Amino acid sequence: MIGELVPIVLFVGAFALVFGIRYFLNKEKMAMIERGIDPGLRKSTPKPFISLKFGLLMVGVGLGLLVALFTVRGVFGPRMTNGEEGQAVAVYFGSIFIFGGLGLITSYAIEKKWLDQQP
Repeated sequence: MIGELVPIVLFVGAFALVFGIRYFLNKEKMAMIERGIDPGLRKSTPKPFISLKFGLLMVGVGLGLLVALFTVRGVFGPRMTNGEEGQAVAVYFGSIFIFGGLGLITSYAIEKKWLDQQP
């Protein structure tokens, strides 16, 4: 009984979600037009540093994975044994987030330096 209802509820829920999003986006655009605002203006603003941000994030994640791999394999410290698998997972996730965050901080510093130089 419940197994038959799951696909129906998922289909109806997905349809309601898509319909609701389209409905409210249309209402927002109509309200902007009524107030004299161009609704297409918001989407045309460029994001000049988006590729720098994602590039530095990916470099940070890659460095985090390499550092975690070397740490788990024993290059930077004692080699982890089979009983320390949970710690190895923690090392991987910790390194990914630390180096990914450092990549984003570097991106912020570069963007801020460039924006401060603009008149």
